[in-house]
Amino acid sequence: MFKVQTLNNISVLGLERLPRDRFEVASEIANPDAILVRSADMHKLDIPASVKAIGRAGAGTNNIPIAAMSKRGVPVFNAPGANANAVKELVLASLLLAARNIPASLDFVKKLDGDDKAMHEAVEAGKKKFVGFELPGRTLGVIGLGAIGVKVANAALELGMTVWGYDPAMTVQNAWQLNSGVRQALSVDDLVSKSQFISVHVPLLDATRGLINADRLKLMKKQGVILNFARDAIVDEKAVIEALDEGRLHAYACDFPSNALKGHPRVIATPHLGASTGEAEDNCAVMVADQIREFLELGTIRNSVNFPEAQMPLLPGTTRLCIVNENVPNMVGQISTALAKRGLNIADLLNKSRGGLAYTIVDVDSGETDAAAKEIAAIPGVLAIRVIAAR
Repeated sequence: MFKVQTLNNISVLGLERLPRDRFEVASEIANPDAILVRSADMHKLDIPASVKAIGRAGAGTNNIPIAAMSKRGVPVFNAPGANANAVKELVLASLLLAARNIPASLDFVKKLDGDDKAMHEAVEAGKKKFVGFELPGRTLGVIGLGAIGVKVANAALELGMTVWGYDPAMTVQNAWQLNSGVRQALSVDDLVSKSQFISVHVPLLDATRGLINADRLKLMKKQGVILNFARDAIVDEKAVIEALDEGRLHAYACDFPSNALKGHPRVIATPHLGASTGEAEDNCAVMVADQIREFLELGTIRNSVNFPEAQMPLLPGTTRLCIVNENVPNMVGQISTALAKRGLNIADLLNKSRGGLAYTIVDVDSGETDAAAKEIAAIPGVLAIRVIAAR
């Protein structure tokens, strides 16, 4: 029986993916094998030594101490793409809101008074202040072509826009999903200089902090629109406000309100609604629950932010060893030697690495697997090992 602790309310559809005959799930549970989390900050938590995996029901993992978990040999899973449609729809809505000056016009209507005749006259006199523009023929630049960025780019093409994209680390899977009509920019600066609208879809890293800054805003076409539904610090807020006040930027749409942005007539700020749909919450919970279950039952790794992808069918009649170690030479050799000493024949083996971590799955014929596991655990550089019996 595996124990799974939930630190937030997780969608019932996700929890139902963990069969109750094999999984005990609760918010308060001793010695959990895995933790499911949404927004709870785990950096200050005392994470039990029993934890073998952490699953984030969402894309971002800033609330999880990933480096510390890597040192313990604990994979951290997330749900990339599960909320992509929800975020895409909010980006498109904000793009249209900005182009047609809808927030300012709504505020104008709220302040109208007098009888219907007076209001009608005020509307006819005031509507010219809210003249917008249409999207066909306009140019959108998408920085980051992951699951969300690809959906945004494709949808913008369907709206008749010219779309440029930039992502030097784009995956083959996402490339297959991208419409061939999306043009490739050579750099962030190249994309910015070509675009009237810019939508950012990258994680917050040292390299992406302040990615849209004062210098890049000067490269952008005048009366441009910045759309930020990724992370607040990716866009230099001060530089954006300055560009808005000077009339160089038409609007800033984001999902991250602040005191500096609140009330600005050219800012459209939503209260972190990107993934706030019932469908997105269900999708994220289902995806991460499946990944946690596969890891605990089979040692399989899909969509981990700190471990390599590792998928290998469990052969009938074999016992599986899952080994996490520092990515250094001769580890597989030492593992094989330890197995050979116990007379264990290797039926199948998979070894993958990512950065400083390596992960090895070994299926062996029956024998002294527990003794071999203890010997392997004692090898310098081995961080964690599990034994999984075939069912």
